[in-house]
Amino acid sequence: MLELIKRHIVLINNVDTKFKRSIINDLPWGERLIAIKGARGVGKTTMLLQYIKENYNNNSEALYISLDDPYFFNNKLIDLSDDFVAQGGKHLFIDEVHKYPDWAIEIKKIYDYNPKLKIVFTGSSLLEIINSKADLSRRALSYTMQGLSFREFLNLRYNYSFEEYNLDDILDNHVDISLKIGKEVKPLKYFSEYLRIGYFPFFEENEILYKKRLFEVINMIIDMELPTLRRVDVSKVPKVKQLLYIISQSVPFKPNISTLANKIKISRNSLLEYIYSLVEANILMSIHKDSFGVSLLQKPEKLFLNNTNYMYALSELEPNIGNIRETFFLNQLYEKHKVTYPEKGDFLINNKITIEVGGKNKTNKQVATIEDAYIASDNIEFGYANTIPLWMFGFMY
Repeated sequence: MLELIKRHIVLINNVDTKFKRSIINDLPWGERLIAIKGARGVGKTTMLLQYIKENYNNNSEALYISLDDPYFFNNKLIDLSDDFVAQGGKHLFIDEVHKYPDWAIEIKKIYDYNPKLKIVFTGSSLLEIINSKADLSRRALSYTMQGLSFREFLNLRYNYSFEEYNLDDILDNHVDISLKIGKEVKPLKYFSEYLRIGYFPFFEENEILYKKRLFEVINMIIDMELPTLRRVDVSKVPKVKQLLYIISQSVPFKPNISTLANKIKISRNSLLEYIYSLVEANILMSIHKDSFGVSLLQKPEKLFLNNTNYMYALSELEPNIGNIRETFFLNQLYEKHKVTYPEKGDFLINNKITIEVGGKNKTNKQVATIEDAYIASDNIEFGYANTIPLWMFGFMY
């Protein structure tokens, strides 16, 4: 255990707390068991270390461990936790749980045997809390960590300190908000940069290296996490990559399931399972006409890459600007809001608000007869009436 404590101290002392992700303020850190899921590279580890540094520093009541540490090749997590509690430990932060066999069973035992111990654990987007063998769904509060919002990108890369706004704020007060933000920055100056290379916190690398790392993230999810966490047959991995390639060349993609299954030479059900897994892995996003009861084998109305950075990395040609706009908008609302496919317009938010996404010359024509309809318009700094700058939806987290 001493070697883990030494690594903990080094990591805590070296983490920078100048910029913190917005989710750090949303999590109920005082609860007994918290699960944080998210794609590789979004900043889960950094967030844990920042929280420990600001709330415990080198206090022995908190301990950070990663389950891909060689220590756990020959030692059990449950034994480590028993030693930690015996020495006065109160808050255990466990990273990369999906790298550890039977992680859910041991965490359940730790939770049940140590009622005063608080546990936070992180893992892949594909981490199953509900269907795990130990059924942690009744115990763990589960959260998903996205990549950087446009707001967070500006704060991190250019040292601003913009606050976040909820959807109602933006819909009701977008003119005042845009004027307030405009006093400090010209958002359009940086928006295209964010769309290309701003979603993951490792953008400090040059653009070529950044895209290379995106490929590595995607390949690791498909090559390793899908077979391990979703039981995808390793021999079928090339089919999954072929599917992703086809979708990436024409997103947003309206899938014809039978045609696509024949093209890849897999069954309809297998195709839908692969799509579902890619959505869960945060490689794709999907929308349906009604999100109630969306099932594994339900055909999505439209498929998108998870974020615009993936579009630039995976597309052979310059991505279509209309597709980029829609992908950005959906990505920024996808986690916290119910987004479905409407009869008119591009998106229906929370069964009530219709959004049409377009350029600065987009008119109300397509949604003129719809109540609670808005235009998310690109290439404008300030909005008017029901026309809202597209970039502003990047200030929601």
